[in-house]
Amino acid sequence: MNTEYFIAKRFTFDKEGKKLMSRSIVQLSVFSISLSIAVMIISLAVVTGFKKEIRNKVVGFGSHIQIVNFDANNSFESIPISSDQDFLQTIKNIPQVKHLQVFATKPGIIKAGRENQGVIAKGVGSDFDWSFFNENLVEGSSFLVNDSVKTNEVLISKRLSSLLKLNVGEEFIMFFFGERPRPRRFKISGIFETSLEDFDEQFIIVDIGHIQKLYDWDENQISGFEILIEDYSKIEDITSTIRNIAGFEFLDDGSRLRIVNIIEKYPQIFHWLNLLDMNVFIILLLMIVVAVVNMISGLIIIILDRTNTIGLLKSIGACNQMLKRIFLYQAFFLILKGLFIGNIIAIALCYVQDRFQCIKLNRSSYFIDYVPINLTAEIFAFTNIGSLILIFLAMFMPALIIMHIDPVKTLRYN
Repeated sequence: MNTEYFIAKRFTFDKEGKKLMSRSIVQLSVFSISLSIAVMIISLAVVTGFKKEIRNKVVGFGSHIQIVNFDANNSFESIPISSDQDFLQTIKNIPQVKHLQVFATKPGIIKAGRENQGVIAKGVGSDFDWSFFNENLVEGSSFLVNDSVKTNEVLISKRLSSLLKLNVGEEFIMFFFGERPRPRRFKISGIFETSLEDFDEQFIIVDIGHIQKLYDWDENQISGFEILIEDYSKIEDITSTIRNIAGFEFLDDGSRLRIVNIIEKYPQIFHWLNLLDMNVFIILLLMIVVAVVNMISGLIIIILDRTNTIGLLKSIGACNQMLKRIFLYQAFFLILKGLFIGNIIAIALCYVQDRFQCIKLNRSSYFIDYVPINLTAEIFAFTNIGSLILIFLAMFMPALIIMHIDPVKTLRYN
């Protein structure tokens, strides 16, 4: 039998231990660990949840990766490429590629009564993945795109519908400009809301056939391809893979293709999201410091409260290393108890928020109307294993007090 483990277990779980003055300090130490681990888990779940929600909204408008003409600029006036490319099947066969679709864009001005608003018409084809917009629809429905017959139905945002005073089923005229103004009449099929005002005010979704007609393109000419992937964390690797496949292709007119991912397209948004990691780091650091300080204080008091026992054990032959292991075992038991309680608290609070969305946010400031939760196994592993190791390593310092306890003095004092 492990003697140190047996004695530590008696020290920790013996009912007689309740008589010790260290009991309240021990409970305070366990409470501080529980509170710290709960705060760390909740902080990581909230921040990663917030980043995931915003990232998904941006990806919903522009996909993870785009393939466009290398000469294309950021004005949304497109230089066409052919939708018939030899590399498409190779890209679709990449394990992480979930979906590939065509798109085309053209800027214009919506005129509705006395109201005018400049927007980007994003044309989509029959292969378009509607899941993002269907999730964010607040009125109406998405429209059906048919390759043979153009539809005049469109999706607009709730922000635009309020600015232009338009509702589902109503029509409006949009003017596109080239050598001359070219009007098009559209009918609102549905209204979506993502709370990303810059995007909501900027885009409407139309049949790609209208964009091709406005540019005088044929049915095989498009602005580019959009690629959706399974795992966002692999976006850089997949972008590099697709660049190797299509980035060195030359078109018939001698131009090349450009592969750009959503991070490169909207760097300001993703840089802002990355800044949130610093806030999380500060919270984690503070919580670890609080837990370590309280646990060190608790262990010191436990050791001092057991001074007579330490003196007795030394007098019958126990060495300093054996005594250190006893109290490190006891500290380990208390740390595990604190982690267990903290996990229960974090899981309960995260479940309630995720299920009932009790804590609300201002959509105009945070782009979402509730605190999102993203509780994953990685978060649990990182916080629990990291905290356990750091706090336990810190326990070696107060355990050194045992070396300075003189058994003769303690027994004489008794």
